[in-house]
Amino acid sequence: MKKKSLAAIMAMVLCTAILAGCGDGGKDGITVGISQFAVHGSLDNCREGFLAGLAEEGFVEGENLTVEYVNAQADTGTSAMTADNFVSKKVDMICAIATPTAMTAYNSTMNTEIPVIYTAVSDPVEAGLANADGTPVGNITGTSDALAVEAQLQMIREILPDAKKIGIIYTTSEANSISTVASYEEASPKYGFEIVTTGVTAMSEVPLAAADMATKVDCITNLTDNTVVSALQSVLEEANKANIPVFGSEVEQVRAGCVASMGLEYYELGRQTGKMAAMVLRGDAKASEMKFEVISEPSLYVNYAAAEKIGLELPAHYAEDAYQSFDEILVH
Repeated sequence: MKKKSLAAIMAMVLCTAILAGCGDGGKDGITVGISQFAVHGSLDNCREGFLAGLAEEGFVEGENLTVEYVNAQADTGTSAMTADNFVSKKVDMICAIATPTAMTAYNSTMNTEIPVIYTAVSDPVEAGLANADGTPVGNITGTSDALAVEAQLQMIREILPDAKKIGIIYTTSEANSISTVASYEEASPKYGFEIVTTGVTAMSEVPLAAADMATKVDCITNLTDNTVVSALQSVLEEANKANIPVFGSEVEQVRAGCVASMGLEYYELGRQTGKMAAMVLRGDAKASEMKFEVISEPSLYVNYAAAEKIGLELPAHYAEDAYQSFDEILVH
């Protein structure tokens, strides 16, 4: 047999090295795929907080961390394709922002070793991402933005002592919205409220639903429903016409024109998620062994300009008690 030349042997070694590199995507450092369901302030804040939490733990984008970011524009099909694409690229982790992207990421990674870290998932148990005791159903964990329903109802009762009916518009395909509506319906009698609901299937249905809802209720409380939040301005417009307040679920909704909220700080939620992700990336813990986490206490946010627009006077102590207040509406 003819002996191979040194050049041929070196070529084979180089080829083997290249193929070995292709086996892990040819990456240098860590690659995290971020799949965000929709464009709105709370989810954007989650993403920024997530990257900040990672950076605080030593994973810095542009240094030892590569981030691939895709926004699904509130389309579940795009969300599913994004997750499949991340899997085909063999990213080291998927960060899923909001319930629909968390569910598609879990499905796409089920037969892989890629961990999924989610955030802004209101009810991980209802979404099938966690067991009743908070433990993961697979190689997936993260943080929940479960709303402080009773605190919100207490706030609404204080602001509107004579109100009887609260309206909620929600997306019928969002598991987190369905479970949150159920929580409102269960707690509302304690505060003397009746919950009036309208379900939608797409963002285009929100304006008509809001116009109808505004004629039936004393106020509207907005969830962290991704489809409805994306059409928040149409809800505010119809409520303002009817001279009724809209209450938000987090700071960005209040900044955009909701009157007040006992809500979450999504940047901090994302930051908390980033620190969980860092533990997995370092090998300190496995996503499959970590219970999902929540932010313990809601914060009061108020928008005095939004209240003034409909002639609503807010309790005097809000000036001191609010975690953050606004004297203008960010989006008109």
